[in-house]
Amino acid sequence: MGLSTNIKPIYFDEVEACVDEIIKRVGKELVVAAPFGIGKPNHLLNSLYTRVKKDKSLHLKIITALNLNRPTWKNDLERRLIEPMVKRLWPDYPDLLYINDLGKLPENFELIQFFFKPGARLNCSHAQQNFLCSNYTHAVRDGVIQGVNVLVQQISKKDINGKRYFSMSSDPDTHLEAGQIMRKMTKEKGVKGILVGQTNQRAPFMYGKALVDEDFYDLVIDNRKYDYEMFHVPKEPVSLTDWTVGLQASTLVKDGGTLQVGIGSLGDAVISGLLLRHENNSEYKNILNDLNVIDENKELIDTYGGTEKFIEGLHISSEMFVDTMIELYKAGIIKRRVYDNITIQRLVNEGKINGEICPGTLRHLMENLAIHQQLTEEDVNFLKEFGIFKQEVQLEGGSLKLGEMEFSNNLGDPANFKEITSNCLGTHLKNGILINTSFFFGPNKFYEYLRSMPEDKLKEINMRGVNEINQLYGNEKLRTLQRRDGRFINAALMVMLNGAIISHTLNNCRVVSGPGGQYNFVSMAHALPDARFLIMVRSTRTDRGKVSSNIVWEYGEITVPRHLRDIVVTEYGIADLRGKTDKQVIIEMLKITDSKFQEKLLKKAKKYKKVPKSYRIPDRYRYNTPEKIQGVLKKYKDKNIITDFPFGTDFTKEELVLGKALKAIAKENIFGKLKLVKGMFSKYSISQEAMPYLERMELDSPKNLKERMMQKIVLYALKNAKAIQ
Repeated sequence: MGLSTNIKPIYFDEVEACVDEIIKRVGKELVVAAPFGIGKPNHLLNSLYTRVKKDKSLHLKIITALNLNRPTWKNDLERRLIEPMVKRLWPDYPDLLYINDLGKLPENFELIQFFFKPGARLNCSHAQQNFLCSNYTHAVRDGVIQGVNVLVQQISKKDINGKRYFSMSSDPDTHLEAGQIMRKMTKEKGVKGILVGQTNQRAPFMYGKALVDEDFYDLVIDNRKYDYEMFHVPKEPVSLTDWTVGLQASTLVKDGGTLQVGIGSLGDAVISGLLLRHENNSEYKNILNDLNVIDENKELIDTYGGTEKFIEGLHISSEMFVDTMIELYKAGIIKRRVYDNITIQRLVNEGKINGEICPGTLRHLMENLAIHQQLTEEDVNFLKEFGIFKQEVQLEGGSLKLGEMEFSNNLGDPANFKEITSNCLGTHLKNGILINTSFFFGPNKFYEYLRSMPEDKLKEINMRGVNEINQLYGNEKLRTLQRRDGRFINAALMVMLNGAIISHTLNNCRVVSGPGGQYNFVSMAHALPDARFLIMVRSTRTDRGKVSSNIVWEYGEITVPRHLRDIVVTEYGIADLRGKTDKQVIIEMLKITDSKFQEKLLKKAKKYKKVPKSYRIPDRYRYNTPEKIQGVLKKYKDKNIITDFPFGTDFTKEELVLGKALKAIAKENIFGKLKLVKGMFSKYSISQEAMPYLERMELDSPKNLKERMMQKIVLYALKNAKAIQ
């Protein structure tokens, strides 16, 4: 439960008083590490930032990732759409003040980030210049290099059996390891460093290694006035393209295996595919057959995946615990438990023991030297820890005692073995883990579900540091056994024709997001004997009316090099690239490229002698078009088997339509902008079907010229999106 100091933390009612104590202990050079995503103590960070803005003798450097603030608007039209949603979905969330000040930050403040909200910081000089390019597993190391002396974190508290504990809730990812390193550096090198927690009782109290003793922290802000609902992440719509990618990826997940998948519409599509496979298997197969997925990839699916319902179920080992995994859990798909013991896990994998305890369980453990024939106290504690022995069993003076009953501790005596197994055995293996993970965030209903879970079920979600989740190092044998048939499924911006993956940086070196754990996933997929890494990418993108290919010949930046290529999935198919030559890789990638761009890419490959001049793309791959996908999936969309929001949405129908319509005209090219200007001076008759949208924007009865012009923009956008006649 962390590195103990046996010194209780100092508690504060007011965040400002805690800031005073931090400066008193550390000095005027503050290098503060805050967790990824929702684990930040926003009030404390805001107080530190405000203090530094006022006092130029102080210097503050914050090292973190994914700073989340509520949506903002640039003009009155955007305000009318966004402000009501902000009030409804983020009623008490405290924005991070330093994010609001990006572009006008004080000179004595630096913000260093190793991951951005995708695309959010492309035009921010401070963010681009202070990006720390690190693998997730190296973030703690690189923070230490940057001189971190203060760790801050949002935590929740609970008294268990009369003792106070804290939970790191959503983020033991980096701070568990960092806290232990800081304690060691303070003890061995005299480095000034402190750990600070801010309690928030709305943060789910999570177990596993997120659970730490009270003395893990030096300072704790504990006042219910600082409680707030954690950042709410609305669901994105899942397009037909996303559905097609996700459905294909779902065929490569093996029953009895291990799953990692990320957030976003492509991740939601994979989870939706797995649910459809389990709950509506006939229609699942119908869709796959209509898309020609099974025939095209039969050997790959038979070897590495499947299309049948889940019998053994899945285990989750994923840096991120996404909300949709709860749907897999509720559907009974996440049910393969793993155990933090090499012998038990190996015997479970081999099918020699299972969840139910029987005499054979004890015999197998003895034969595999997990316990001695002459039971020791350590053996008995081990057997009780995993539920193999009843908790009441005690070892006293060479005898096992259970109430009034007494047995020899010699398992080698057949008669004694029978007595022990008849009386001392438990019923089921205990301390099984369904989900091994490091951090989470999602919509409010996800947090509510976690808060309402019974304690025994919540303990099957083991929150751990990312250094344990994203790599095998440190406990290779156990982690290899636990991550059987691992499927690491991630998304990319683009893929080169040679298999190299572009996921976080543009050709001009501007950072879109960050490498996160992607390299870790591909590294594990190659290290584990039965694992595969699937990269999902939409074959094209559209910007201002121009369609471009996401399968490219060359690119100046890559996230995963081509020698680590594995499986690439687009809406047009699956390319298995492992172990293939350059010629074979290029041919496989061309098969899953949009046909609009195939010949141009093939011409490049021939020019540089990477494929024979005589090669021609087979006819069956030359009709990769959006229209083909839409034609196949239309009947399933009409039957409501495929939906835009398979996991629901927090937005109203009007908000969804308005958001899509207004976003579309904002992305128009110059000709589209001219049409918009013309539309603003056109006369529109306001139909009844337009009224709900205008009412939502408070433009149903415009009061002045400005509101009349905004009304026309909205009407134009709705007509352009074919939302109204």
